[in-house]
Amino acid sequence: MLLIRFAITLCLVLTLRAADPHWVVTWGASPAPQLGERPLAFDNQTLRQIVHTSIGSSMVRVRLSNAYGRETTQIGAAHIALREKGAKIVAGSDRALTFSGRSAISIPADAVVLSDPVKLDVPSDGDLAISIHLPKATKGAGIHYSAQQTSYIGKGDLTGAASFPEDAPITSWAFLTGVDVLAPQTAFTVVAFGDSITDGARSTVDANRRWPNILASRLLARRGGVKIGVLDAGIGGNRILHDPSASNARFGVNALARFDRDVLAQPGVRYVIVLEGINDFGHAGQSAPESETVSAEDIIAGLKQMIERAHEKGLKIFGATMTPFEGTTSPGYFTPAKEVKRKAVNEWIRTGKAFDGVIDFDKAVRDPASLDRMLPAYDSGDHLHPGDAGYKAMGEAIDLSLFK
Repeated sequence: MLLIRFAITLCLVLTLRAADPHWVVTWGASPAPQLGERPLAFDNQTLRQIVHTSIGSSMVRVRLSNAYGRETTQIGAAHIALREKGAKIVAGSDRALTFSGRSAISIPADAVVLSDPVKLDVPSDGDLAISIHLPKATKGAGIHYSAQQTSYIGKGDLTGAASFPEDAPITSWAFLTGVDVLAPQTAFTVVAFGDSITDGARSTVDANRRWPNILASRLLARRGGVKIGVLDAGIGGNRILHDPSASNARFGVNALARFDRDVLAQPGVRYVIVLEGINDFGHAGQSAPESETVSAEDIIAGLKQMIERAHEKGLKIFGATMTPFEGTTSPGYFTPAKEVKRKAVNEWIRTGKAFDGVIDFDKAVRDPASLDRMLPAYDSGDHLHPGDAGYKAMGEAIDLSLFK
């Protein structure tokens, strides 16, 4: 009898626990250090930043970051709303955000703050407008430089304004690194971790045609009802093993250094897709010194470190093959020797059985008539980055059965 009662109680506890909602990322962006020569700077201005969700919910919170900032940043006010078009918000959707019950907050250098949850019918595959007022002179931090998305700057506190008097555009996200939604316990996040090709470089601005966007749309359309958020943690120019020079700080710190912040610390993360390494080969002797030349074995060792760290946290991690880059218009980025290294790493990803699964982006976009080059229909024109059609082919090449 006692065993039966214990079994019933255990089943009840497990059922209740399974029903408990938790926070899952619906949108995110990875920050890079401040540019020393041309820093973003604000003074009594409002940033209205536009982001595109993956999954929706009726409860939302916002993550503000002073990552790589060197001084405390004052946030005078912050609001969230549904975006209509441009800097205009949907009438009746504006919500003031608080932080630990306060409308204003100070963010210490390199720190993160979470807003209190707020009720808002956040749509799946829709746009949000997040407005923050910076009342004092401050340098931008938590910056994602190449957003492929137009946001807006206005003078004074316009956080609750229906629109801006002038739509002064900015194509970077600053101080804003995440939007989380409250979702069922079955929901989870997939982190797409990579460089400019994950970041959607040279895709159509404001169109959300990066390959992680394509993946998010496909997961939304999949039957079964499980909510799966997709976080794009790509940074243009990023490398696995080296930091950029000060003039190229927008490329972000090395992938091994940012893996904790951009992947392991994210709420609700269950899977990681890694597409990194091409810049480690391409930048050496080009935008980085020859002394930073790496071998295929060096890159494999770096990928193995990510695999171990993901597994340590109970995450599954998938390896994505590097896409072709012969003929790239960036002088010195491609050489035959670098191509040999790319192929060696790709072969290890495919056959090494170290990852929990393989996503063959190389096969998805290469030209069958010239395997070292991207198919012209998929090429953005620089023979390194895909265009919209190429990103679509990449997003559609991902086997959705990987995410269970």
